[in-house]
Amino acid sequence: MKFYIYIVECADQSLYVGCTNDLLKRLKQHNESKGGAHYTKIRRPVILRYSEEFKILKEARGRETEIKGWRREKKLYLINSK
Repeated sequence: MKFYIYIVECADQSLYVGCTNDLLKRLKQHNESKGGAHYTKIRRPVILRYSEEFKILKEARGRETEIKGWRREKKLYLINSK
């Protein structure tokens, strides 16, 4: 199984970092679902700006935590460096 960390840009230009095992399904949930992340639900639409793939969930979660701790500028640098 594959795991992904991702960064989406919300309609208000804020950034949201998440982790999933089905990236396309999760993006659809962020944009259409009544459930899921409240943060993105009130800031739709969201656009995928960055993702990384992992084979081990623990590694993906660790990277998610790392990126969530970054300031906006560093996240934007990561997005723009791909």
